[in-house]
Amino acid sequence: MNGAEAVAAAVTFLWLGMVLAISFLEAPLKFRAPGVTLQVGLGIGRVVFRGLNSAEAVLAALIIVTMITGTPPAWFLVPAAVAMAVLGVQLVAVRPRLARRSDAVLSGADAPRSRSHHAYIALEVIKVLALLAAGITVLAFPR
Repeated sequence: MNGAEAVAAAVTFLWLGMVLAISFLEAPLKFRAPGVTLQVGLGIGRVVFRGLNSAEAVLAALIIVTMITGTPPAWFLVPAAVAMAVLGVQLVAVRPRLARRSDAVLSGADAPRSRSHHAYIALEVIKVLALLAAGITVLAFPR
């Protein structure tokens, strides 16, 4: 395994771990904590997911750099590109809709539950599977 592949593997699994920890552990658990109201949970979630998405963008950029500077296996490129595309869809199409709903809830309005939340979760599952596939392929099929 060359240096670019090692960096690609490390960055991919770091990204995967962050998504699993925040999206599938922290996000649902925060609403079970004593005293956490919907408004408080949404406020925390906005900050946490803004941070996660910023970190994801940096990690995606690092993967792009490894693709340009190294020669990762061809099988790595497809799932890595899928993960990046999913992140792009989340940031451009889904997050703004979620932000509008959370803005309404935070201002005290009785906003109905958003289908965008389900879309975001489905995209997170796809991203997790893509990152897992990318990480495994870069480790299992080095050049």
